[in-house]
Amino acid sequence: MAIIVCPQPQAAEVGLDVLRRGGNAVDAAVTCAFVQGVIDPQMCGIGGCGVMLVHSTQAGDSLLEFYGTAGSRVREDQWESIFIREAADRYGYVLEGWVNDVGYQSVAVPGTVAGLHEALTRFGTISWAEAIEPAIPLARNGFPVTGYVHGFWTTDYGPDVVPNAQRIQTTPEAKAIYTRDGALYAIGEVMVQTDLARTLETLVAGGADVFYHGEVADAIAADFAANGGFITKEDLESYQVNVTEPIRGTYRGLQVAAAGPPAGGLTLLQMLNFLEGYDLGAAGWPSSEAARLLVEAMAWAVADRELHVADPRFVEIPTGALTDKHYAAKARGVIADRADTTHVCVVDDGGNAVSLTHTLGSSSGVVTPGLGFGYNDYMNCFDPRPGRPNSLRPGKTRVTMMTPTMVFDGKKLRVCVGAPGGTKIVTGVLQVLVNVLDHEMSAVEAVSAPRVDFQGDVVQAEARIPHVVTEGLERFGYSVNRRTLNYDSYFSRPQVIVADRDGFLTGASDPRKDGGTAFDTETK
Repeated sequence: MAIIVCPQPQAAEVGLDVLRRGGNAVDAAVTCAFVQGVIDPQMCGIGGCGVMLVHSTQAGDSLLEFYGTAGSRVREDQWESIFIREAADRYGYVLEGWVNDVGYQSVAVPGTVAGLHEALTRFGTISWAEAIEPAIPLARNGFPVTGYVHGFWTTDYGPDVVPNAQRIQTTPEAKAIYTRDGALYAIGEVMVQTDLARTLETLVAGGADVFYHGEVADAIAADFAANGGFITKEDLESYQVNVTEPIRGTYRGLQVAAAGPPAGGLTLLQMLNFLEGYDLGAAGWPSSEAARLLVEAMAWAVADRELHVADPRFVEIPTGALTDKHYAAKARGVIADRADTTHVCVVDDGGNAVSLTHTLGSSSGVVTPGLGFGYNDYMNCFDPRPGRPNSLRPGKTRVTMMTPTMVFDGKKLRVCVGAPGGTKIVTGVLQVLVNVLDHEMSAVEAVSAPRVDFQGDVVQAEARIPHVVTEGLERFGYSVNRRTLNYDSYFSRPQVIVADRDGFLTGASDPRKDGGTAFDTETK
């Protein structure tokens, strides 16, 4: 049996077709990722970056890091004088002129093309051309704009970021793609991306090298030089994917593998270590006690994240100390004394698995003339204040809460999970794992259950959380914002595959986005 889940149903179907034709989990994930970049162009694409956790029954577990890195033209103090405040959700920083959020200065060196190519070369069985080709006709012939994509375009996420309708029209090239005569495409209208189709064809013909050393790289470097960006041709030529081991821990006797710093796996392991000391299953969900424990775990780990999590190539991170079970036990003792992005999970019929998160951040609104794809705005989460763990440096990547994760019972895969959703990724992944492992929910129940989130200030509670639970949190001393939507896109949108003890696979895609699950019990 094989299964694939991601937020875009059409992309899931394309990935399943790869599995049906004999491809493995990496083949399906890479092919799906290229399609996602066409049909969900603000969430991801070849101008983005990401991280992939691969479980191979033959080679074990590998983590492929292809994060966006700061260009060589950045200076640590370049934004210090225009710093206004931290974003309210602790995802990014507000600067004068929004220069870190939209426009050429907001873009980091893209890693997606290199990362997907590295994954396919190391672990795949299909060719680079075969992985890209399904995306090309969707770009050339167009696709109907979905309700979720249009909803993103028209959403204003508040005073800390540029409104999306303005964001996606930052440059004339972007405006030409996403509008017709200055008006956004309506739901169901067919959006054609001819330049993107040509760029994908160039990648087919020239391989990934063309993006970093060839004609695409030349166009990128010239465009950024002309518009005050930080990326040079040398930055593109020197970009490298980092292949490493995932960070590891345990939860209730099960083995957990996740993406370590600068990603969110360390924070996730800390939260799991904290919660391991309580019987969450007995508390049930939703309940005041379970909500309190979740929020306490989030509060403790988020505080450590802001002090210690950064790019480990630039900052020493005490990973062992932070993930030590005794450290979590001490935290429980202290507390007892008190009152956008996308993801794909794949498991093939050979037992190989992939959890891939890739992103444009919130997208920069920049499109290079003739190339047809948008770039990330990955610079928005660098701390503009010098001398801090997450401060700007050339070649550095910033903190991210992307958290592709797998849970094993011995050598048997139990859960493959990940999510898009900024800082809320790690808290969403946490709750899905707790729902599956403690509350014994099905995959669908686990991603659909009402959720809470805490980033260190106000507890955000989905509208379906009962009043008795939010009132209980307030009695414990927390400020609670009871949100108005029952399925609120403020929260991350986890994608999960769960294997029962007999190895039968079920999967689910969070209903807070379109949600795509495709499986085939006949896959060979």
